[in-house]
Amino acid sequence: ACNITFGTNNEFGFDYLRDNMATSMKDLVQRKHHFAIVDEVDSVLIDDARTPLIISGPVPKGEDQQFMEYKPLVERLYSNQKTLVNQLLNEAKKLIAEGNEKDGGVLLFRAYKGYPKYKPLIKFLSEPGMKQLLQKVENYYIQDNEREMPFITDELFFVINEKQHSVDMTDKGRDLITGNLEDTNFFVLPDVGAAVAEVQKNLELTAEEKQVRKDEILADFALKSERVHTVNQLLKAYTMFDKEIDYIIQDGKIKIVDEQTGRIMEGRRWSDGLHQAVEAKENVKVEAATQTFATITLQNYFRMYHKLAGMTGTAETEAGEFWSIYKLDVVVIPTNRPIARIDNNDLIYKTKKAKFDAVINKVVELTKEGRPVLVGTTDVETSELLSRMLRLRGIQHQVLNAKQHAREAEVVKHAGEPSTVTIATNMAGRGTDIKLPDEVKNAGGLAIIGTERHDSRRVDRQLRGRSGRQGDPGSSIFYISLEDKLMRLFGGEKLAGIVDRLGLEENEALEAAMLNKTVENAQKKVEENNFGI
Repeated sequence: ACNITFGTNNEFGFDYLRDNMATSMKDLVQRKHHFAIVDEVDSVLIDDARTPLIISGPVPKGEDQQFMEYKPLVERLYSNQKTLVNQLLNEAKKLIAEGNEKDGGVLLFRAYKGYPKYKPLIKFLSEPGMKQLLQKVENYYIQDNEREMPFITDELFFVINEKQHSVDMTDKGRDLITGNLEDTNFFVLPDVGAAVAEVQKNLELTAEEKQVRKDEILADFALKSERVHTVNQLLKAYTMFDKEIDYIIQDGKIKIVDEQTGRIMEGRRWSDGLHQAVEAKENVKVEAATQTFATITLQNYFRMYHKLAGMTGTAETEAGEFWSIYKLDVVVIPTNRPIARIDNNDLIYKTKKAKFDAVINKVVELTKEGRPVLVGTTDVETSELLSRMLRLRGIQHQVLNAKQHAREAEVVKHAGEPSTVTIATNMAGRGTDIKLPDEVKNAGGLAIIGTERHDSRRVDRQLRGRSGRQGDPGSSIFYISLEDKLMRLFGGEKLAGIVDRLGLEENEALEAAMLNKTVENAQKKVEENNFGI
């Protein structure tokens, strides 16, 4: 028997499998796939289905890597882009303030294409009319298959597409890299086919000499393509992966954080050199490269079973996807006791600062009532920010994130006691019941505060579901800002328009059932995007 764990976009060090991989059909020893019953079935079959299971192993000369060699070049490229985006944003602000929205909008859009996660840019886009101006300029440049887009992107060193999680270097960026190298053709890969054909036609060479030349051509191509790949992966590590959000550093190693559960994914590594690129970025030991021996998607693996079933508390929203991919029906089982939890409408703020201030004020108010509070966050960075804010207010609390995973059971055990405050990164899969004493039930039960809507509606439901179990009283509410990632990428325009029309002040909040629907539609867009992948 071999214990297999499933995860997201990783390499798996299955030493047993790697050392015992069959080389012919008669050597296969795995039994037929009769039936499978899957716990947290939506997490396994839907969330983890986008990326493959990989059996990886060592590669010859795996230590011989170039990440540290090219890191300074990529760092300089990244730094130059941030400086450029800052200049573009300042110039855009100046032009827009002078009433020149046409030219200002173009510079604003160029800054957005260059670094959409730049915090001053995100803050400026939350101001009245700015989101609509950006959308108007973007609509112009994406028409006619983005024919005019080079006018925007050619001035940048690289272009980021946050929705597609991709980054592409421009000619200007390549020139910056090659300007610091002796090889000016660094990004020009040789035409292997033409070079080999030329060798074949050379009648003066013997068969052995031709083979030597071919080997040299292939080796040259492998070296150059590896160099380009290394630079591209380093650039992706700097622009798309953030410490305390996508990963943490622990014991001198890069540990991936599961976006669904907030737990560390022990023993998992990003594939294709990406993990090594992040290691180089963070100045930790760059581990040896690996190669893929075998791969299968979770969808194809589970479709090998004759009978497939599973259980979860949050499958209803994905019923269509379960049927489309796996031909599985979703059956909703009624709760044992009627739900007494009160689910309040979302509160929507303009900025993250205003949102977090409101969250802290709400926590203080609830603890004075003697109610325990569970604050849900989507990443480690936010949980530690809220922890600092609570300390400044003198509020005792516990933090449960990827760094304190070992204390999970102990923290959850006390989370239902009067006036206890617990900050947790994603409660999906943390199935421990939060027990409530009678005095807490009389005070109103466990209060759930979500500090951001997750990409998946199911993860939000997992958080709500910590309260109101077995008919207990309780409440839940989500605090949202227009600067949140979900709102920026998939739902900000409509909400931003409503906020602008109402003239909302920074510390005021919007609350309406209609707006909840708008937020849910943004989540549906993300889920549809993932389904497409």
